[in-house]
Amino acid sequence: MREGMRRAVTTAAGAVSRHPLAWGLAWALVVGAILSVGLVLEWPFAVMSTLLVLLLAPSAITTVVVLKATPRDHLPERDSIFGHFFVRFLTLIAAFFAWSASVVIGAAISTAIQLEAEGREDEVVDTGFAIMAALLPLVAIVLWVAFIVRCAWFLARIRGWRARPTRTEVPDSMLAGRPLGRAVVIALANPALLLLTGLVVSAGVLIGIEFEFELN
Repeated sequence: MREGMRRAVTTAAGAVSRHPLAWGLAWALVVGAILSVGLVLEWPFAVMSTLLVLLLAPSAITTVVVLKATPRDHLPERDSIFGHFFVRFLTLIAAFFAWSASVVIGAAISTAIQLEAEGREDEVVDTGFAIMAALLPLVAIVLWVAFIVRCAWFLARIRGWRARPTRTEVPDSMLAGRPLGRAVVIALANPALLLLTGLVVSAGVLIGIEFEFELN
């Protein structure tokens, strides 16, 4: 019995390592279909949250394993000087737009609070905290998306975009005694798969927040 289970696990791991994107997409489609059913039937928040975690789990766990095992000095330095400065130029532009948007949004929120509270000091504070509580999940999602994109960028530099990379920067010490497990982890730690599942989870959380907001 135990030998049969071991063979089944080995066979499944081999199939995943040979076709990681297909298995990853199949997993995402199955969990996504269940999520859609749960959304229509209005399943409890805990069930939907668990499904979102399960959707992201394979790519997220393998990504953490790969990034944790890879020292920073293993990153290939292949960027040109132009590429180096161009990326930072785009970062400065994005930071400027973010700062400008924060100023405009802050002014709009302040005006809205004053109009809503009609100058009453106690209501100004209460309304301000209510707006901050509503904005906090949105800010968390934006930061989460930025984190996912950043991790995917590092994965692309470490192991590339291929489903089965022939050469990686992952150190040989990672799962050295388990070659099949190492192959599965590197295969599932695919930047495209991480981006897909991470963005789907972010969209699912946004839909849940909007639904709760409409209920309240």
